[in-house]
Amino acid sequence: MSITVILIIATLGASFIAFNNEEFMRKWILNPYLVHHRKQWWRMLSSGFIHADFMHLFFNLFAFYGFGLAVESAYNAVFGDMGTVYYSLLYLGGIVIANAPTLAKHKNNHYYNSLGASGAVSAIIFAAIIFQPWQNIYFFGILGVPGILFGPIYLFIEYRMAQQGNTGINHDAHYWGALFGILFTLALKPTLFLYFLDQLLNRI
Repeated sequence: MSITVILIIATLGASFIAFNNEEFMRKWILNPYLVHHRKQWWRMLSSGFIHADFMHLFFNLFAFYGFGLAVESAYNAVFGDMGTVYYSLLYLGGIVIANAPTLAKHKNNHYYNSLGASGAVSAIIFAAIIFQPWQNIYFFGILGVPGILFGPIYLFIEYRMAQQGNTGINHDAHYWGALFGILFTLALKPTLFLYFLDQLLNRI
């Protein structure tokens, strides 16, 4: 069974438990105040496996499944026996790293909470762009935009929305998760940047 499918099953299970168990939700959600002041560091990771509602869960896992299998396959092809380990670190690291700015920004706000796999999913999508920059990514499942164009637009929008704040969405997680996906993949194998350029220029 692929790591992508295992992570989807784990996320489905944890999210459905959280939907029906408020105590479970409270223990797994990211509350930066509790992380910083009470050292409940597990929340930096556990929050990526629970979601606010079914639609939140569906959109994250739909995007993850759509890109995750391709990225997992690419990681296995490029990194061989370590592909599974690196791919797992890409996803799990995407959750933790994407939550880090939220922790720094809200560590003294007892009332701030965040949850969801969006940071990890952003990491997966932007790793996919490195391997296939011309692959279409669909806005709302309708408008197809090549990844190389989608990427800068997405980063700009998420950055601006993060600066505005008070949107009810953790745009910091989206933004930093996406950057992590790029940087982690290239750090593992810097020559992938040359592969990315080759893929890019061959279509121009």
